[in-house]
Amino acid sequence: MHDRQIWEYARAQEFAIVSADADFYELATTAGPPPKVIWLKGCDYATAVAEELIRTQSIRIVDFLNDKDRSVLILSPRIS
Repeated sequence: MHDRQIWEYARAQEFAIVSADADFYELATTAGPPPKVIWLKGCDYATAVAEELIRTQSIRIVDFLNDKDRSVLILSPRIS
C-alpha cells in the first residue's frame, strides 16, 4: 500500500497515523488534517523505545488528537 492510499484510508476511517516515515509528515504539513500524524522523528531506535515514548507522551498525544487546528505531533526520545 502506498503512502497516499494509507493517507486516504486513515482520512476515511478518522484514524491518526503514527509513523517514522517523513513522507507522512510532509503530507500532513501540505495537505493538512485529517488525518493527523504522529511522527516518530529519527526513529532508528528499538521498538521498545518507541513504545515507551508513546506511553510516556500519552497526555500530549491525547491533547494533540483533540486539537482541531494541529496536524502533526513530532515525538523523539531523549536517549542518553
